[in-house]
Amino acid sequence: MSWGLTVRYELGDAQVHRFEPAGFDVAISRFGTMFFSDPAAAFANIAAALRPQARLVLLVWQPHEHNEWARAIDAALGDAARPPQPGADPFSLGDAEATAGILQGAGFDCTRFEDVHEPVHYGQDLDAALAVVRGFQDTSAALASLSDGEAARTVERLREMLAAHYSDERGVVLDSRSWLITARRRR
Repeated sequence: MSWGLTVRYELGDAQVHRFEPAGFDVAISRFGTMFFSDPAAAFANIAAALRPQARLVLLVWQPHEHNEWARAIDAALGDAARPPQPGADPFSLGDAEATAGILQGAGFDCTRFEDVHEPVHYGQDLDAALAVVRGFQDTSAALASLSDGEAARTVERLREMLAAHYSDERGVVLDSRSWLITARRRR
């Protein structure tokens, strides 16, 4: 069976990449757009790359306070937890009203936010989960800011937090909330 579907991937900085004007029917991002340093410019550039009435589909984190995984990591990091650097905030598009305004200003309408309440899985065992969490930019920066002894104690707190969310059946799982955002490019 042929669907007549052509898929093309573009790799580039969405804020400045020269996409083919009105050359796409849909733009999809899974946990990437919240790292734009200039979301208004990026979404305007994406809108220009989409045909009129084409779809934009995004999956982004809801605000920090709605995500158990983020709160738990920050609690384990304690005083070493730092706010994300500009352009590196995984929750920058979590405010639905503000994000809808950005998309509206960039040329999108019919914006919808669907609550996605699914667990985040960090691995089948504690070592794998700890490696994932230690690999997060904010976690590694926090650990690097500590003395060797403080860092070791903080890593142990991270391990204990992950162990509290471990089961033989599921591995390490924490609660999370995301937005599935859909919008259409204006005519």
